Amino acid sequence: MSTIYDQQLAKNPANFVALSPVSFVERSAEVFGDLPAVIHGARRYDWRTLRDRSARLAAALRALGVARGTTVTTMLPNTPEMVEAHYAIPALNAVINTLNTRLDAPLLAWQMNHCEAAVVITDREFAPLMGEALRILKAEHGRSPVVIDVCDSEYAGPGERLGAHEYEALLAAHAPLAALEGPSDEWDAIAVSYTSGTTGDPKGVVTHHRGAYLNAVCNAATWTMPHFPKYLWTLPMFHCNGWCFPWTVAMLGGTHVCLRRVEAQSILAAMREHGVDHYCAAPIVHNLIIAAPETMREGIRQKVRGMVAGAAPPAAMIEGMAKIGFDITHVYGLTEVYGPAAVAVKREGWAQENLSEQTRLNGRQGVRYMLQEGMTVLDPETLAATPADGQTMGEIMFRGNIVMKGYLKNPASTAKAFHGGWFHTGDLAVMEPDRYVKIKDRSKDIIISGGENISSIEVEDALYRHAAVMACAVVARPHEKWGETPLAYVELKPGASVTAEELIAHCKSLLAGYKVPREIRFEPIPKTSTGKIQKFQLRERAKSASAIE
Repeated sequence: MSTIYDQQLAKNPANFVALSPVSFVERSAEVFGDLPAVIHGARRYDWRTLRDRSARLAAALRALGVARGTTVTTMLPNTPEMVEAHYAIPALNAVINTLNTRLDAPLLAWQMNHCEAAVVITDREFAPLMGEALRILKAEHGRSPVVIDVCDSEYAGPGERLGAHEYEALLAAHAPLAALEGPSDEWDAIAVSYTSGTTGDPKGVVTHHRGAYLNAVCNAATWTMPHFPKYLWTLPMFHCNGWCFPWTVAMLGGTHVCLRRVEAQSILAAMREHGVDHYCAAPIVHNLIIAAPETMREGIRQKVRGMVAGAAPPAAMIEGMAKIGFDITHVYGLTEVYGPAAVAVKREGWAQENLSEQTRLNGRQGVRYMLQEGMTVLDPETLAATPADGQTMGEIMFRGNIVMKGYLKNPASTAKAFHGGWFHTGDLAVMEPDRYVKIKDRSKDIIISGGENISSIEVEDALYRHAAVMACAVVARPHEKWGETPLAYVELKPGASVTAEELIAHCKSLLAGYKVPREIRFEPIPKTSTGKIQKFQLRERAKSASAIE
């Protein structure tokens, strides 16, 4: 029904602009142009230069035929070129597809074919892998994208050029676009990111400009980030577009401190030399910092704030970071919600609690980001809300502007994921009395032993409390009598020593008897490049009943 407020009050260019994080780049170049934007080895760019380089890349891509809806794939580490890709590609209303650098060639080829990649920007270090992937892409799928080679100043190793274009030469050959404008419709796709594919072919998660803009803002508000942060790229930008932090840093006129290799020494050296005050990482990267010799942390005098994500970061990790003076914020999310979309917001009263209780409170998945419309725990079958009793398990669900458009070319999975008007995460959790959510496990990771549900996360948390444990993962192993029992895979800290019997005894002091691992295996634990443990491989290794998904 029309009202007086609908008459002669239409949208126009003066009062409505589609939301896109590209606008942050233009603003920082305009008002903070002389301030540092990128540090990478000997390279230093201010915001005016970074914007100019991004606009030159956009001009070059446009000359190659890139336009609205064109997929541009990147195979890059955390370098300035990866930052520039996150600014240039969306500015053309094209779609950025960031490849995981640890995947094998057939899967890389599959993903590039599925998203119909027209242009590929690849670092020379990955030439052997990408050369094979591009060969498969052409031979099996008949697709030959334009290839742009990046010869990073900080990489001196082998690697041939694969394409007809070299990145720096391409930028030099094109004048920068007058403006990095973004889309006319904020619902347009900004990125397609692939899930791990542990239960079949990976799914292409399509996100939009509106969601990326809002989540970039949420990152800053969630962390109460100041202007001009110095942000260290320990989190791969290929992972959920770096949780939208390429755009958050642009919004705040901050400095991207790039890092090709994620190692304790290089992380701590960057913090010391460049005054890094913010970084994001998976629990295992934080554990690297905790385990590093104290001498490596000498000279870091600024307050360092870390963000950690994961289904449930070990309490021992949160406690360990607190002991060395790093301030940790725990967030939770998935690729389908642009990375983090929930946070364990710290309340002032928590500081009065002992360290153990602070760790418990901070270890929860928490509450929705302020610009996410809904996050709750529902019965996955009936969609009825579970009581806030800290006991009744349900599934975490989201709805709002920070939720994907859907899965590319997969309407069935999209419909299933959005059943009932909520995005179904697959994570099992409880709602605690203060309305903070606490994950109990992934639905496929629950161990059912003698009819009792065992949270693999709870068992892992007990193992992490042993001083010798660097990383661990618990999966189900078939058992004739009990159906399933917990099996633990463990990696020890450098120089540490402990027996399986000692770890089992340690668990018995913290857990009910039926939850204690029946077996400990000291073996390498498979992980993604973001440090996420790949339990599906361990389930296959253990030949557990839950390996069949």
